[in-house]
Amino acid sequence: MSGRLRIGFLSTLYHTSHLIRQDSLIEKKLGVQSLWRLYGTGPAMVEAFRRQEIDLAFIGLPPAMIGISTGVPLVCIGGGHVEGTLIVGGPSFRSLEESRSLGDFLVQFQGLKVGIPSRGSIHDVIFRHLLERQQVAGVKIVNYSWADLILHGLRKKEVDAAVGTPPLAVLCEKEFGMRVLAGPQGLWPFNPSYGIVATRRALEDEASEILEGFLEVHEECCNLLRECPGEAARTVSLALPGVEEAFVLRTLEVSPRYCASLPGSYVRSCLEFGPVLARMGYMERLPAESEIFDLRLISKVHPGAHHYGE
Repeated sequence: MSGRLRIGFLSTLYHTSHLIRQDSLIEKKLGVQSLWRLYGTGPAMVEAFRRQEIDLAFIGLPPAMIGISTGVPLVCIGGGHVEGTLIVGGPSFRSLEESRSLGDFLVQFQGLKVGIPSRGSIHDVIFRHLLERQQVAGVKIVNYSWADLILHGLRKKEVDAAVGTPPLAVLCEKEFGMRVLAGPQGLWPFNPSYGIVATRRALEDEASEILEGFLEVHEECCNLLRECPGEAARTVSLALPGVEEAFVLRTLEVSPRYCASLPGSYVRSCLEFGPVLARMGYMERLPAESEIFDLRLISKVHPGAHHYGE
């Protein structure tokens, strides 16, 4: 890392990346240079790790697990958010609450197209798993290499509904009059929306001090998102010109479960993805818990109870 931190991030509004970038917190608090690179999806970041282009990333855990299973030397060193996957659609669809069961809810998508971020993303895995578990066939999944392109697909009527993050839900509500059909808790409770993943090499040399400092900054920003969403929304809107502060605030309030810690609930939910990913053919080998998580640094940064809520 040699005095610099190469960071991969997504456009997802509730990730602390935008707060850290906007206020130059890496430079101010750690005294090292930060180089930021935007990616469309988690799987794209895994490939960047494979090419040794980045040291650290804000990423959903399933893509990271897939990368680990194929030999990419990654490890999750911190949390960030849980329950960030929703299903959105127009007024003609029943919500999960209005349906008799999860299966009854999903069957209404038969013969239709549903837009989802790329194959192997956490949203893709959750939705495919639900269809499989409820034995609902005939749903056409359209994967997009950039999650932001799902809106374009809805606009062009390429898809009829969508699965994605809270920002997607708020945009669909604003632009198309859609609504959240199924919230995060109804799909996969405590699913690890994203975490902080780093190269194992960084943990094994003097750079681990930089990673510990980064987690301290990340923790502070998670607290800001949770405790002062208005202030956080203002900063995020400055980091992303053209994105309105009110829109950011609405997004932050959809699933306000922000924390940097890695409690047992987070780890167990993540590990439950392993057999699902293997069954779907995304990976041939199930990584052990010790391959996926290293709790040493976050245990020092956040030693107390988590703030995700139950």
